[in-house]
Amino acid sequence: MNVHDPAEEIVALRAEVVQLRLLANNVPVAIAYFEARGYTCRFANLGYASMFGRDEQSVIGLTFAQIIGDEAARQIQPKVDTILREHRSASYERQLPAADGGTRWIEVSLLPHLDATGTAVGAFVLIADITHHRRAELALRESEERLAKFMHASAEGIVFHRGGIVTDANPPALALLGRTLPEVLGQPALDFVAPDQRERVGAVMAAGSEITYETAVQHRDGTRLPVEFIVRTMEHHGERLRMTIVRDLRDRMADQARIHHLAHHDALTGLPNRGAFIDRLEGLLPYARARGATLALLFIDLDHFKRVNDSLGHLAGDALLQTVAHRITSALRVGDLVARFGGDEFVVLLSGDQPAAAVREVAHKLLAVIGAPVEVEGASISVTPSIGISMFPQDGQTPDALIKHADTAMYHAKSRGRADCRFFEPVMAEAAYADLAMESRLAQAIRDREFVLHYQPQLSLHDGALVGCEALIRWAHPERGLILPDAFIPLAESRRLMLPIGDWVLREAVAQARRWHLAGLASVPIAVNLSTTQFQSVGFVDAVQRLLGEQGVEGRLLEIELTERMLMDELASVRDSLERLRALGVRIAVDDFGTGYTSLGHLKSLPVDRLKIDRSFIRDLPGDTGSAAIAGAVIQMAHGLGMRTLAEGVETAAQRDWVAARGCDELQGNLEAEPMPAAAFEDWLRARQSRQN
Repeated sequence: MNVHDPAEEIVALRAEVVQLRLLANNVPVAIAYFEARGYTCRFANLGYASMFGRDEQSVIGLTFAQIIGDEAARQIQPKVDTILREHRSASYERQLPAADGGTRWIEVSLLPHLDATGTAVGAFVLIADITHHRRAELALRESEERLAKFMHASAEGIVFHRGGIVTDANPPALALLGRTLPEVLGQPALDFVAPDQRERVGAVMAAGSEITYETAVQHRDGTRLPVEFIVRTMEHHGERLRMTIVRDLRDRMADQARIHHLAHHDALTGLPNRGAFIDRLEGLLPYARARGATLALLFIDLDHFKRVNDSLGHLAGDALLQTVAHRITSALRVGDLVARFGGDEFVVLLSGDQPAAAVREVAHKLLAVIGAPVEVEGASISVTPSIGISMFPQDGQTPDALIKHADTAMYHAKSRGRADCRFFEPVMAEAAYADLAMESRLAQAIRDREFVLHYQPQLSLHDGALVGCEALIRWAHPERGLILPDAFIPLAESRRLMLPIGDWVLREAVAQARRWHLAGLASVPIAVNLSTTQFQSVGFVDAVQRLLGEQGVEGRLLEIELTERMLMDELASVRDSLERLRALGVRIAVDDFGTGYTSLGHLKSLPVDRLKIDRSFIRDLPGDTGSAAIAGAVIQMAHGLGMRTLAEGVETAAQRDWVAARGCDELQGNLEAEPMPAAAFEDWLRARQSRQN
């Protein structure tokens, strides 16, 4: 018979209570017990008490409404009634404010406590903090929503597949394939790849590579579409998925094709450009060299094309260039190559091994078709071409040599009167070299100030008075002596050396006018011939105004001589420049009148003081009826427009008498005095003054 000590039993019982309390306080669940009668708390662990801001002692004896609040108590009362009435457990979730100001999610389980008779006498409350799980679920849901929004908002196709089987695709991807989502879900991804690309794409899929590469997909209708795949691997719901961004490359490839075309073709005519032509020629030369074949290169330049732009505008000029390009290509064979080099220059490479006679025939055919009139904006216009021809291999072994020699031959065709064709000859290269040497020597002459001015008087036909003089440039060459302008001015104009030369002439003439005026020798204008480059240079009128101011010379002591052709270029700007010069007192003359194309309508609108009748008409007077008719008409017309006339190149008394009888105002020529250096001109002036005194 065992005898139990009550004290020991109490001690053991208390130890068990302590252990139970220790256990309850260390489980990750809030625990409480409420009796059915009055819903008062009879037990709560530390987790439960602290969840509601209390401790284990202060929570005992409180009702659950006092602990969790009346509003929460009303919400859970139906759950409490259910477990007490039906004797079964219940659970629910609710949110609590967190200490950090956020929200906590808890899961509450209610377990009924039944006595021996099966009566519900209380309920156990178990509360688990599920905030972490809910936040993870929310983040996952938000991530999936963002992914779904991204897929639908993306302009590029996106396809997901698992093990090569499609699991999702966005609308752009479906549109690219011409299919609906049900048609692609569960299908092998390779079924939608272009057949010739499936092996490659399959290898990428098998390797699991994260890669970007170009391939092709197949539309429902069988069309092969170029695309770019951007492949990535990702985890989704614990599964390993492959995501492929499908980028449509059609626009990019079309843009690249356009860029390539623009880089190699002329935008206006659509013909290959200089670079493309040279590349093609470089590729053909080795082939022709190996076969011992000849090639013919034709360099075509349109004569006086600038007049079309200046008179009708650049749109008309562009239309003419397009027509010329079409005519050239239409006149040639399919294998011939045509390119636009820029401006009004075209180049043709004739295919096949053609003899010189056949090449010449083609060139004459081009001369005819290009020169035919063209209707542009209601006007019939035409330009003639000048064509230079070089032959491979005799005229050059490289593209540069062939082009250069054809260009040289073209300039020789222009020098023979234009609208002609010339084959390259070695002597042309020698002339070109001579021009290059002359150009270099001219540049040196400008630096070393080797130019001088000679002066030729201009006299009144009424009383013989001095009315002016013309400044005429000469090159005082150290070895060759005095060189007349006809030997170097054309080259200077073609090489743009005329601007510094013209500036020097203008400055020297104004300085000379000042010296003679101050010395009392002459107070008449000195006439200076202007080049087109000089007259059209930016700020020319301002430069004249500054020069007159620096020298202290009145504008009336300077006369500007322009050619008829210069008056035709950009009429509005010409008129503005001339009016500004006239405002400075500078006189305006038209040189070599009768040889150009000035219309009377233009002439009458310009502030011109006098017309100089070209010496070619004076030379044949008085015997040549044609020259007489033209000279007489010019004199009569000038007087009708209120302008004076001057006869250039008067060499005989008969010429002087003839122009005087027709009312010409002034003359200039060797009959009265040849061009003289400044010192000789001064002696001539003094001798003239002595005779008059």
